[in-house]
Amino acid sequence: MAAQRLPSILPPLTPAESLEATKIHSVAGEIPPGRGLLRARPFRSPHHNASLPGLIGGGTTIRPGETSLAHNGVLFLDEAPEFPRQMLETLRQPLEDGVITISRAVGAETFPARVQLVMSMNLCPCGRRGDPKRACRCTEKQILAYTGKLSGPLLDRIDLHVEVPPVDHERLMSKRLGESSTTIRERVLAAREVQARRFPGSPSPINAAMTPKNIEEHCGLDAECESLLRAALTEYNLSARAYSRVLKVARTIADLDGAERIGADHLLEAIQYRRADNRN
Repeated sequence: MAAQRLPSILPPLTPAESLEATKIHSVAGEIPPGRGLLRARPFRSPHHNASLPGLIGGGTTIRPGETSLAHNGVLFLDEAPEFPRQMLETLRQPLEDGVITISRAVGAETFPARVQLVMSMNLCPCGRRGDPKRACRCTEKQILAYTGKLSGPLLDRIDLHVEVPPVDHERLMSKRLGESSTTIRERVLAAREVQARRFPGSPSPINAAMTPKNIEEHCGLDAECESLLRAALTEYNLSARAYSRVLKVARTIADLDGAERIGADHLLEAIQYRRADNRN
């Protein structure tokens, strides 16, 4: 439910993004006759029994897959370990480059694939690991085989690792309402405006697209933050990719907070989202 609501807090498609998305969906034959440009950000949620061409693209006549159909939107893989490992590994290159190139005997096609990848999973096959009220029935071998579907290099490309504990009955039945998507979206739009001013004229004026030079310019840390980051790199054995992504996430958290510089709180929050890299 939370994943399905992600498009509702994202900024609306720009005219250029709307045109890109419409072209891809048109090539895939998913635009009904007479329908105009797509206005809503795509949300694609393929089932784990989807084929590799269905996810990445291909076929006798090369067509875009679910990953390209989610371009400028959200690709959601529910119960990610249920997908074949080979299929999950094919996402590594698109997550880095934002494009997918499909080569066949009949030729090759390159489709855009700049997506927000969201994956969900249980901690074990039976889904009870970590539940304080129900005992897990899985063996250690089953758990390792299940979680092992997600390789280290793939997890390294996921910026936010968030554990969602079971909701107790009192909270589930509570009538109290949380924040609406409209309220959250206002904060997102304000942060995006800051980033647009930070990268004027850029085709992707967002922190996620920062180059190493951009990171050096806009993610400066004071002595306290440098010490915290150095300790995290050592304790969690973070890769060079994770190092850059932590700084990008910290910069975004600071933007959402309306802060000019990255503070210790922003950095610590970004670091704790990487802790799942080293849990087991």
